[in-house]
Amino acid sequence: MRIAIPLAAALSLFACSQAEPPGDPLAGTWVDLTHTLDENAVFWPTADDYSHEEVMHAHTEGGWFYSSYNIHLSEHGGTHLDAPVHFAEGRQTTDQIPLDRLIGPAAVIDVAEASAADRNYRFTREDVLRWEGENGPLPDGAIVLFRTGFDQYWPDREAYMGTALRGEEGVAQLHFPGLSEGVAKLLAEERNIAAVGLDTPSLDYGQSKDFIAHRILLDKNIPGFENVANLSELPAKGAHVIALPTKIGNGSGGPLRIIALVPEG
Repeated sequence: MRIAIPLAAALSLFACSQAEPPGDPLAGTWVDLTHTLDENAVFWPTADDYSHEEVMHAHTEGGWFYSSYNIHLSEHGGTHLDAPVHFAEGRQTTDQIPLDRLIGPAAVIDVAEASAADRNYRFTREDVLRWEGENGPLPDGAIVLFRTGFDQYWPDREAYMGTALRGEEGVAQLHFPGLSEGVAKLLAEERNIAAVGLDTPSLDYGQSKDFIAHRILLDKNIPGFENVANLSELPAKGAHVIALPTKIGNGSGGPLRIIALVPEG
């Protein structure tokens, strides 16, 4: 799969190649936005937890060392992708999402203070408009990352999700911030963004019964990134994100390795 480069950008790159050698395009600080996937990782209360089964971890009869493991997990646990088909029939599966929805400029919208005061806080249109008032319009192809600060509680299920209970009983007790219907409509219908991510277990807030943010965004083939980490290490704008999920055929999601480059200066 190839990512198209706009003509103006291509000409600019060509011009640079004919002049002085450009600086290192990867200069800056790399930030890992991914929680480690292990037995402590947080999964949805009704999803199977992660397991890591040893097949072999020893020296062979031939004298060399060899290790191998089997893993079992839900597509939707730990830092992961929600593919559009997760809540929108006929939309893109995990393996169909184009790369230009997984790589792009980051816009980090911070409501950690409001989320600390209200575990059920929902990001609003006003949060986005305030960000734009301070930083300019959301860039085309932006990966919009909403920071609540809840990643600080990982992997304590009760502190992070509002409950450590499992099954439907646990779902009923979930309390964490998410997106409102209004902000989902703004991003899906009035802005040209690539993807949305949060440092919480879901695009929708914990007590949602209709998952309206999922339904609106994923219906427009806008994928979601959930359980993102370390958003406090990114500036409000200027960073670039690479979010590559395991390419699961016909998947509704999958484990995600998401990183960001914060340029120098």
